[in-house]
Amino acid sequence: MNIPILHNGIANKIENLLSQMTLEEKVGQMTLIDASVVTVGEEQKADNPIDQAKLEEAIVNRHVGAILNTPYTPHNKAQSVETWRKIISSIQKTSGKSRLKIPVLYGIDAIHGATYIKNAVLFPQAINMAATFNPELSTREGEITAREIRTAGLQWNFYPVMDIGRQPLWPRLWETYGEDVHLAAVLGTAYIKGHQGDDFSAPDKASTCLKHYVGYSFPINGKDRTPAWIGERMLREYFLPEFEVGVKAGSPTVMVNSGEVDGIPGHANYHYLTTILRGELDFQGFTVSDWEDIKRLYTRDKLAATPREAVKIAVMAGVDMSMVPFDFSFYDLLIDLVKSGEVPISRIDEAVSRILTVKYQAGLFEAKPHSFYEESPVQLAEAAETNRQAARESIVLAKNANHILPLKKSARILVTGPTANLLSVMNGGWTITWQGDDESLYPKDKLTVLEALQQKSTGKVTYVGGKYFDEKINVQKAVEEAKNHDIILLCLGEKPYTETIGNINSLALDQAQINLAQAMIATQKPVILLMLGGRPRIISEIAEQSAGVILGFLPGMEGGGAIADILYGYYNPNGKLPISYPRHTNGITPYDYKPIESFELNTYNPLYPFGHGLSYTTFQTSGLKVEKDKITRGENINIAVNVKNTGSFKGQETVLLYLNDVAASVSRPNKQLKAFKKVDLDPGQDENLSFTLTPHDLSFIGVDLKRIVEPGEFKVMVGKETVNFSVTR
Repeated sequence: MNIPILHNGIANKIENLLSQMTLEEKVGQMTLIDASVVTVGEEQKADNPIDQAKLEEAIVNRHVGAILNTPYTPHNKAQSVETWRKIISSIQKTSGKSRLKIPVLYGIDAIHGATYIKNAVLFPQAINMAATFNPELSTREGEITAREIRTAGLQWNFYPVMDIGRQPLWPRLWETYGEDVHLAAVLGTAYIKGHQGDDFSAPDKASTCLKHYVGYSFPINGKDRTPAWIGERMLREYFLPEFEVGVKAGSPTVMVNSGEVDGIPGHANYHYLTTILRGELDFQGFTVSDWEDIKRLYTRDKLAATPREAVKIAVMAGVDMSMVPFDFSFYDLLIDLVKSGEVPISRIDEAVSRILTVKYQAGLFEAKPHSFYEESPVQLAEAAETNRQAARESIVLAKNANHILPLKKSARILVTGPTANLLSVMNGGWTITWQGDDESLYPKDKLTVLEALQQKSTGKVTYVGGKYFDEKINVQKAVEEAKNHDIILLCLGEKPYTETIGNINSLALDQAQINLAQAMIATQKPVILLMLGGRPRIISEIAEQSAGVILGFLPGMEGGGAIADILYGYYNPNGKLPISYPRHTNGITPYDYKPIESFELNTYNPLYPFGHGLSYTTFQTSGLKVEKDKITRGENINIAVNVKNTGSFKGQETVLLYLNDVAASVSRPNKQLKAFKKVDLDPGQDENLSFTLTPHDLSFIGVDLKRIVEPGEFKVMVGKETVNFSVTR
């Protein structure tokens, strides 16, 4: 039995508590139910949505160990801090009535701030946080999110997403930190550091959950919860490293891949869940299923012949807690499986010990009833400013022909397009509601792009557009209005979505947006194209004919102001693309392509490459050098480069360092990001930067599926410069 390694007497407490528990109490701890199971219906409009009789049935009679989500599923939406406190207080009080008084762990999706708490600070989504190339901002986001969920009494956050986004059709791409392994690892661990600190039982900290282990983000057809075909080498090279660093960063829980890899559903994959996660990565926490996915081994995947067999397969594969979520079927079936001897009690004890360990580590056994964290006015002000800065740094200026940007404050601007006057299109899914598409629930004090422009402009700003994303725009009216304006701001993109509801068949924009764009370009007025949404929709022809292109993705609640600041030059843009922006619908090739992908007629030809992003000033790197021409396989190597602001504005630049293993026993990418630094420079100012590459940075997954460093030549690339060094035996 794999009992977690513990210190400070927790192991003894776990052993003592486990010895007192009945089978039913143990299996209850492995059961995670939706809040709707213990709350009244939304139509009842209760001040406290808890149904006490249902709650006692779940906790006292069924011994349920965890609850998730907001009340009133499927119309789940953000609740006030006061309502959350009543919910959590009711749960605390009821768990105190149970025989062993084991506290309940409450989980929530707080993926860009405290999603389901009214008036919370809602940050740019992960794809935007990656575009900042600023780990400090990710750490601050984690700190603020943890603080705000603890203010409401919540203790467990289903975040960060450590999958990497290498399939742009996938409707959860924007929940990732982009296509690169190193960038995702750095940003994800920075978030965990902020969210958990050194002790996630602290009153302003909370536990995290790594999602979605493993391979979920690479479905071959691009649709959510469909098969991925990932070989073991590719899995270990691209998809496991982010989870490995997340485990090392101390995240105590892992949510299981809701899809399947190489024909094995995530919830049935013993090799991934036990052999690798436990045996190789040394994960000591507990694994939790995704939504109803144990049942789906029977209903969807046809791996199990019965629901009972599905529970057995999942638990024996290594799933510790089941997000059932609407009933107690998992509880009933697992008790029966143990009583029949089909699931050994040792496996139950293993899972329960992991769950209880996290509860002890989270301080739940020591929690004072009705004690909640209180944010100070200073903390609230700092959080709002951090969010504004994150939004600014996340915007990518992709094109600026003839320096059309920044605009004069007096410029006459025609604003049109479906994303111009909505907050939801800047936030995406998991915002106030699951899909994030109920505009009526968005805060009235936040600014859309249009409203932010009107607030900052001294010139004429005219809007031609619909009230909702899919409302038909009067194109002829827009054409007529364009005659009276200097600039057209064309706002295109996507409506909010997440998960399977966001599945699409093509990255192409819908025809209505293309028609509007063509009509605006035909006016021969300068067009600034602004894209908002979670995926890189195809804009090649529009971008070619536009004077400027801004890729906003999902910059959060402060996105409108951030975009206006950049358009008018109040802020100098510095965001960099964390993905390759495709030129064609099927032109999906990541930046770290293999040599065969750029050979003869094959090319890497995105519209905008990974790391692309312009500024209103210019930067130049020079003097790239390595400390040694030769190192042994166990040595680090130090690298230096100079970066200078060669323009006339103060600005920030992200210096990206790439590595290429020139020849190896397994084909190597043309380059891989291994380090980056972001610097703030005045005009004419320069700075010498130093980087250290470790043997791990030089390694890859070899022929025998083991990580190795092979002797040979390596190239280091920064900007336009390349230097070589060699590794000897």
